[in-house]
Amino acid sequence: MAEKSKIAHLLERLAMGVAAHDRENPDHHTWGIGMANFDIERLGLEEGEQILPGIVLQADGGVTGAFRVLCDGDHDRGLVEQEEEAIDAVAERIRELEHEEEEELEPAHPWRAAPPPLRPPL
Repeated sequence: MAEKSKIAHLLERLAMGVAAHDRENPDHHTWGIGMANFDIERLGLEEGEQILPGIVLQADGGVTGAFRVLCDGDHDRGLVEQEEEAIDAVAERIRELEHEEEEELEPAHPWRAAPPPLRPPL
């Protein structure tokens, strides 16, 4: 087991992370902390152990030295919507540019569209 001061410091950081997550995402339910297997073993903890009240420790294959707050919310939902809006805006602008390009290619007067055909001298 790791030193008591290290565990106390870890618990303090975990509680701060969970509090920050809950403050930023009030409609999500936090249920766990994800850590690398190496960190769990190094600290003398066990996967599935309740590390804070209502918060379970999970090995999630992440990088060592970091933890992740696990919740039931979808954090990417807003990002997906923003991405779709950006794609739609770019596509609309491309359609506008193509339309402007077509208008530029169309002659104002059909009889001025092309020069008269060249005839070789006889």
